Amino acid sequence: MYDPAQLRTFLAVTQTLSFTQAARRLGLRQSTVSQHVRRLEEATGRRLFTRDTHSVELTEDGEAMLGFARTILAAHERAAAFFTGTRLRGRLRFGVSEDFVLTRLPEVLEAFRRDHPEVDLELTVELSGTLHEKLAAGRLDLVLAKRRGGDTHGRLVWHSTLVWIGAPRFRLDPGRPVPLIVFPPPGITRARALEVLEAHGRPWRVVCTSTSLSGLIAAARAGLGVMAHTRGLIPPGLVPLPARAGLPDLGDVDFVLLHGHPRGPAKEAADALASAILAGGDRLHGQGAA
Repeated sequence: MYDPAQLRTFLAVTQTLSFTQAARRLGLRQSTVSQHVRRLEEATGRRLFTRDTHSVELTEDGEAMLGFARTILAAHERAAAFFTGTRLRGRLRFGVSEDFVLTRLPEVLEAFRRDHPEVDLELTVELSGTLHEKLAAGRLDLVLAKRRGGDTHGRLVWHSTLVWIGAPRFRLDPGRPVPLIVFPPPGITRARALEVLEAHGRPWRVVCTSTSLSGLIAAARAGLGVMAHTRGLIPPGLVPLPARAGLPDLGDVDFVLLHGHPRGPAKEAADALASAILAGGDRLHGQGAA
């Protein structure tokens, strides 16, 4: 009843909230994306999105369709693998940024391991900037991380905005430098925070540096300072700072999949894991991370 191609398009739109971005990710024309969504809505008899010239949002029926789409596509992939008689093998070196430590990425990886038990998955959790360096050096096969500003490489998983966050009772002193809680270099979020503060002439000081997301969250909960953070990944116990705090806008951020240059079984495994992450990309935001 539901065409897998239309379901993949539907998931791409839900994760990017943009028909244009979904078309780029899938390598389709925007008109084709619109056609897929329209036909899926005709098949369900329900509106899945509300959209105008400025925004795309899921309807209540669209939210319900998310779970069905993932289940149908997962079953489709398992059936295809079974009847083609191919089993993925080999070593896959996968790098993921600290941002996803508190998300539901483990569920996606668990399903991948269940479907491909003969793939030796090696997981590296690092700063996005470090992962980019390791990928370029040939030390990783696939990376899920933030995209550097101005960069166009990678397949978009989802698009979000960066916000300043802190403890609920934290208040900035306008007469003192902004107290920053940051990852060390080459953290992409760190670089963005310093760039915008410098551009707006705001003095700052680093009050906590840690390579561990848990360490940064602990410092922020203790009220030591503020963090630049992805809006869709705000951890429990922390909140966005209100506009009256007067901090400059941090702009947007893209999370992308970047492929290295694996060959043979590793390439097939990387392609399969990339497909699984793209299909379950909506699970990677809405709770936890920085």
